[in-house]
Amino acid sequence: MMFPDQPIPDHVPPELVSKDFPFIFGMTTDRDPFNDLATRVHEGPDIIYAPHAYPGGTPAWVPRRMEHLRAIYLDTDHFSSTDFSPFSKLVGGNWINSPAELDPPAHGPFRQMVNPAFTPKAMAALESKIRQYAVEYIDAFAARGECEFMSEFAFEFPIKVFMDLMGLPHDRVAEFMEWEMNLLHNHDMFKIAEATRNVLEYLGREIEDRRAHPREDLITFGVQGKIGDRSLTQDELLGFMFNLFIGGLDTVSTNMGLHFRHLGSDMADQAFLRANPSEIPHAIDELMRAYGAVTTFRTCKKETEVGGVRFMPGDKVAMSTTLAGRDPAEFDNPAEVQLTRRSRHVGFGFGVHTCVGMHLARRELRIAMEEFLARIPEFRIAPGHKVECHLGMIQPVALPLVWKAGA
Repeated sequence: MMFPDQPIPDHVPPELVSKDFPFIFGMTTDRDPFNDLATRVHEGPDIIYAPHAYPGGTPAWVPRRMEHLRAIYLDTDHFSSTDFSPFSKLVGGNWINSPAELDPPAHGPFRQMVNPAFTPKAMAALESKIRQYAVEYIDAFAARGECEFMSEFAFEFPIKVFMDLMGLPHDRVAEFMEWEMNLLHNHDMFKIAEATRNVLEYLGREIEDRRAHPREDLITFGVQGKIGDRSLTQDELLGFMFNLFIGGLDTVSTNMGLHFRHLGSDMADQAFLRANPSEIPHAIDELMRAYGAVTTFRTCKKETEVGGVRFMPGDKVAMSTTLAGRDPAEFDNPAEVQLTRRSRHVGFGFGVHTCVGMHLARRELRIAMEEFLARIPEFRIAPGHKVECHLGMIQPVALPLVWKAGA
């Protein structure tokens, strides 16, 4: 898919324009997104201007250094999170993904309303159910000696947990996944808009059902939620539920796929974690550093300077955790995975927009790795398979793993 070039604004120095920036939403590659593509970006300027880095193939600034990402994350005076995703605009909506796209001061009260549903204590109460689901999926293919990890585990397991939290039926998983793939991995704006409408219509019906028939689930939590002394508006509810839908159906699956791609390629690291399961939480942080998957976006609100580069109102900024995690100024030997490294990554965001579902995601990633390593003998990527990855949100398209059954 080739996108037409757009005019380069006058304030963008020509030497910072990078027309071969690789991380474009809706595209795939069979090259290594991290050791090849990210490494090449780090050979250039600290901040580049990429003509096709924003969803839909439009321009954005791309800071590659962790220092600059953290500064922009924290600078809510100059950089806005509002409207960083295209979904509402594509269907003529007035909602935004809340609280992810809310700026201060509106962000604080909304986040305060949301936080109780996602505290460490609330997520700890799910431990046994999460572990039960992980075991059920693993046991279903353990004796075969092989699985297609993405479709048989990475998607199915965390999505089942999420659907329980939302009070959604398990028999809609395939349909939800089709919508999710079009929302996050398609370059066709018509398909993205169609998926957005399908999700909105479905969530709208579920919201009305919870108004009439409250349950113990996140949709009811939103319907009954209060910001100060008022209930959420319909647009706020839709934006909140849409945000949960995107985060719950893709992000954990994506990270899990990248982590197991590494373990299926590095037998020494796999053996280390089998022998030292208590190191799994630290290992997950290092893997999230080394294999950052997510890019979010900011819009410049008023003229400012970062790293010697002038940003003007309306400029888009691609906040790539992929590049931040491989920043050679921040990490010694960034291409080397060191499972005992105590990484300070931005895989869950940074500042006021740190991921609200972080504690659930950590728990799911940890339990998945614990149970897979406990129940499956040494595994590796199937011989001859070349891993292809979606770009934008970096995710393996397929990950066939093999092992000696009964070992």
